[in-house]
Formats: sequence, C-alpha cells, structure tokens
Amino acid sequence: MNRIQKITQNTHNRFLNYFTLDAVTKSGKKKEYYMASRAEQTDRLKMNTGKNTPDGVTIYALYGEKKDQVILVRQYRYPIAAYVYEFPSGIVDPGETYREAAIREMQEETGLLLQPLSVDPLYELPRFQTIGMTDESCAIVFGYAQGTPTSAFEEDAEDIEVIPADREEVRRILREEYVSANCAHQLMHFLSDEDPFAFLTSP
Repeated sequence: MNRIQKITQNTHNRFLNYFTLDAVTKSGKKKEYYMASRAEQTDRLKMNTGKNTPDGVTIYALYGEKKDQVILVRQYRYPIAAYVYEFPSGIVDPGETYREAAIREMQEETGLLLQPLSVDPLYELPRFQTIGMTDESCAIVFGYAQGTPTSAFEEDAEDIEVIPADREEVRRILREEYVSANCAHQLMHFLSDEDPFAFLTSP
C-alpha cells in the first residue's frame, strides 16, 4: 500500500521548504503529516527520487602538531536563539561532491585547509537527520586541518567562532554547553580514544 497519497508544497524557499503529506496509516486511517526538506520542489523529495543524495556535509577534523585538538565551531542558531557547538558543516552545492563541499565549507567557516582522509565509504555515506521531521541527510568527512583559524570568510548571516578544542575543553563543552547531537557522539569517542580516527582503519 502506498501510504503517501498526496504531497502539497506549502513554501518555495531556496534552502528549506515545508510540505503537507496526505497519508494513510497501516490500519487504513487518513492522516496529515508535516515535514521539512532541503528540496526546492516536490519531485526532488527523497521519497520521489528514491535516492539518498547528501544535502549537507559535516567535517570531523583533527588539528595541531600532535593532532590532539578537534576543530569545532560555536555558532549562533536562530531556532533556539543561542550558540551551539558543532562540527563545521554546510550544504552540498549542485554538481559538487560532498568531499568538495567539505573542503569549501571548512575554508569558509574556519579559514582552514582540510586534507580529507580516504576511508571506507561506510563511514562517510549520508545518514538521515531528525528523520521524524525531515528527509535531510548529511555525509561526514574525516580529515586533518591546517592553517590559522579565522572567521574572515563567513557570510553576514553567520555568527561563527572557530574553536580548536583539546580534550580538556571538549570535556567542559560536553558538560556545560549546547552541542549538536552528531557532534557530541563523535566528541565522546575523541575523549576516550588515544587515536580518534583508529576506528576508520579497523577491519
């Protein structure tokens, strides 16, 4: 049974849109469901393309001579009117691979040069974000960052502070600050693993 019978697009914005789904439950009852998507039009929703193409990319980069720091951004987020600690991230532009997007976004948000690691795709492939409300999915790119952090390249609408954080600072951030979920999970491994990227080469 096709549970989605009709899709209504309620907004027509560049980066995020709102859709109403006329659906049927497993027992046959009619139901309205509401979702957001990065898709600019209905035919680009993942339920229609059948493809999990990444809308965005998240960058987990180690930094410093001893690779004992992780690059975080402290960014103002409008939905909670507060600052949140996250990994550098951004939208994948049309015609761009998520690795290309990672290099570009890293420079735009932090001023740093990213050297991506070559890893098994199972670690990088796009995964769904907050699946109860959106079909957005993001890939993750692992690598090493070089250079001097700066916010000089950020856009006017962005409010970002670049944070090279060692384990002591990461522990404080996890205890005291707002942190995005996917970032927090990786930071817990960063705290406990001598080599935070060792799992990327495990059999």
